[in-house]
Amino acid sequence: MNETLEFNEIYQEVKGTWNDGRLRFSKHTVVYKNSKTGKVDSIPVPELTQAQWRRVCLGHGIKLWTSTGNIYKYDGFKDTDLEKISEYFKANYKVELVEKDMCVKGWNWGTAKFNGPLLSFEVNESPVFEIPLSSVSQCATGKNEVTVEFHQNDDTEVSLMEVRFYVPPSTGEEGSDPVEAFAQNILSEADVIQATGDAVCIFRELQCLTPRGRYDIRIYPTFLHLHGKTFDYKIPYTTVLRLFLLPHKDQRQMFFVISLDPPIKQGQTRYHFLILLFSKEEDVDLTLNMNEDEVERRFEGKLHKNMSGSLYEMVSRVMKALVNRKITVPGNFQGHSGAQCITCSYKASSGLLYPLERGFIYVHKPPVHLRFEEIACVNFARGTTTTRSFDFEIETKQGNQYTFSSIEREEYGKLFDFVNAKKLNIKNRGFKEVRNDNMYSDSDDDQHDAYLERMKEEGKIREEANDSDDSEGESGEYDSKASASESSADDGDSDGDRKKKPAKKAKFVKERKPRKKEKKAKDSSAPKRPMSAYMLWLNSSRDRIKSENPGISITEISKKAGEMWKQLNKEKKEVTSTLYHWERKKKGGKNEEKRKRKSGGGREKEKERATGNDSFKSREFISSEESSSESDKGKRRKRKVTH
Repeated sequence: MNETLEFNEIYQEVKGTWNDGRLRFSKHTVVYKNSKTGKVDSIPVPELTQAQWRRVCLGHGIKLWTSTGNIYKYDGFKDTDLEKISEYFKANYKVELVEKDMCVKGWNWGTAKFNGPLLSFEVNESPVFEIPLSSVSQCATGKNEVTVEFHQNDDTEVSLMEVRFYVPPSTGEEGSDPVEAFAQNILSEADVIQATGDAVCIFRELQCLTPRGRYDIRIYPTFLHLHGKTFDYKIPYTTVLRLFLLPHKDQRQMFFVISLDPPIKQGQTRYHFLILLFSKEEDVDLTLNMNEDEVERRFEGKLHKNMSGSLYEMVSRVMKALVNRKITVPGNFQGHSGAQCITCSYKASSGLLYPLERGFIYVHKPPVHLRFEEIACVNFARGTTTTRSFDFEIETKQGNQYTFSSIEREEYGKLFDFVNAKKLNIKNRGFKEVRNDNMYSDSDDDQHDAYLERMKEEGKIREEANDSDDSEGESGEYDSKASASESSADDGDSDGDRKKKPAKKAKFVKERKPRKKEKKAKDSSAPKRPMSAYMLWLNSSRDRIKSENPGISITEISKKAGEMWKQLNKEKKEVTSTLYHWERKKKGGKNEEKRKRKSGGGREKEKERATGNDSFKSREFISSEESSSESDKGKRRKRKVTH
């Protein structure tokens, strides 16, 4: 026989939803751990009194009773598990696992039995359904009727809001109302939040970061009451998962964090964490509103009637005693600055990341708690803005990713050693596993960086564009000459200077739009175009048209001339066209004579230079003025070449 029995994917019903987890039977305890919240239910073996095996919707289930009055139900077992579990119970727990059948008749009348924290509706001694009274939020009575309302769970798509029971009038003892008796049995075990009686203690005007504001916290035996100027919150202690006490990085303040499931809500906003901020220098004298004997009997020395000390110590001490849960504090991690946390950013808000012994917690907006058990891998990534920081990415087994950015580079070594010591899977761990600050920059070189590759390609294109501009020479734009001169100057430098100088960025040469051609000024001495045949005829016929039509205007003359030109015969038009061509040849000949004169004078000068006429002068006969002017021209020419 094995010492322990373990079962995975075992479900527990919590306020209308099924949470899976892992159940382990050992010789001393029965332990169930919720996979979603990490909450652990531990049942000591000596407290077990009864055990039932039942057929339920999720296969088969086990129902356990304890001597303290608590009842636990776990579903999701297989048929083959019955024999194995039954033998284990007989050998180690001395408890018999009894099979119990459920009633499936579908009747809506039966007998209501109150068995500790459960209301069982039975037909012929077989249960039809059971209601955990801890899920009841309110109970109202009417005439022969009781209405039971339930706490709502945000994780459920469909929720049961209320159940109504018809209670027939009793024929027994007079004076006892069966409806009121039924309601009192429900309220005695229900989780109804009512401020009955005085609070154990009250803390005034505490600074609360989530939800934001100043609240008076009233401590009641079964719940916590936050009273603010606008909102009030009542938090049952059964919804508290964990307590954290975290020192601020400035060493002058303290965070007290209360993890809640299900969360408190205000409208559509859900608060999974209650975060209080305290100053270490603030002290308080606390007196509990209870007798000394009652305090000693209830809290067993954990609290006293009169206490004094720091405010954060008093709040955490009272909460620990009432909730009966341990307070989690930072472990052995110590950052580069000596603090137990790391400054970083999450979702555009700056905060503090605390590496704990069993997880990470980030405060404060929004608060995040990640247990090592639900972390699939972590990743150290380059910072997106500067190389002086890096990002710490956490990926959970459910596929969610949390990125804590802008962490100082000096924290890398400490955080890497912590993650490595906790044996978490590091995603970008490669063959370069030298953990120092200098090697951080190459921590993810083995991964493909699409942005880096794209920038390299753009750089190559720019270099090729500059090289092509340099090869064009004078035909390119003036910027290409400047880049060519820079490259020639760089060639003259030594190799040592090249290493010192940073690489120059390639310049983009913008293509200039072609300028509009400027209109050339007309030369008055240039030859004019000869007149057409119509214009020659019009000039010769204008006087005749005026004499035939006295008082005619200029515009009417052109009209009249156009009509007359159309009426002319072909012969007369041919005569005018011959006159037009004759006039054109005549003007063209004159222009050619002018050109010959100009070109002839130039040729004669060239002949004189070539044949060595009197225009040639030796050095002795060159005047100083001419020599100085010619030397200036030579200098100017040289400057143009070297530029």
